[in-house]
Amino acid sequence: MDLNKEIKKLEAVHLEKPQKVFTMYLNTDPSDPDQQGGEWKIHLKNGLNNFESYLQEDGDSDEKRNYWAVKEKVEQFIEENEQHFAKSVVLFVTGDETVWFAERFQMPVKTEFYWEETPVLDQLKEMQNTFPKTGIILTQKNQIKLIDAELGTLNDTQLFELDLDTEDWRQHQGPHRAQPSMGSGGAKTSKRDQFQERFEANRYRWYKSVAPKIDKLAKEYGWERFYLVGDKEELKDLQDNMNKEADDMINKNLLDHEEMHVLEEVVQ
Repeated sequence: MDLNKEIKKLEAVHLEKPQKVFTMYLNTDPSDPDQQGGEWKIHLKNGLNNFESYLQEDGDSDEKRNYWAVKEKVEQFIEENEQHFAKSVVLFVTGDETVWFAERFQMPVKTEFYWEETPVLDQLKEMQNTFPKTGIILTQKNQIKLIDAELGTLNDTQLFELDLDTEDWRQHQGPHRAQPSMGSGGAKTSKRDQFQERFEANRYRWYKSVAPKIDKLAKEYGWERFYLVGDKEELKDLQDNMNKEADDMINKNLLDHEEMHVLEEVVQ
């Protein structure tokens, strides 16, 4: 999803009665102390019913029909997706679906409902400013992982692994699989020491060779921010050979950690 594009489309929406757009920010965060019993369901029901009660008293018949159509679409979306909710749901919809934006996010929101001529975008824009298109690059010797994320949600992962025989970096898409250990026997220890010596001797050259590939991906992803995470010497060698400058360099070994844990550790 290109959120900048979606926001521009929503900013262009200006309707006239009886057409209106329904805006919903729904806090579904299970870690929120106020949400331990799934209270979001009560807030949703009350929010939908409040507009319906108001329209029963003061709305014209066409506007009522539009709202009922919206309410049905919202309830259907909730029913089909509630098993996969994260921290929030943001939704903009009209009765004829000329406007339809419904997304689950890993970022919290304040529960709010609106029935107006234009979408209310303040919270969505605030979320985007807090967590724009973001990249995290994790290094661990002959492995480099890229995480692409936005609004607290993981979009993609890429893993580069150095083939020590050919000295070429092989690129894999998708979650990283932990590599088997070299063990603790004498021969394995000696082999590990030899790899360590060879890696340190060639690190700058090897990282220089992979840096253009990472720059290319960063441009394709459209990162507005990115972070380098790993051994400080490895990070320095990689940063020295990249065109894009990191917003922060973090001296931690997180490459084998689950991607959502990395996002929480580095960004939030």
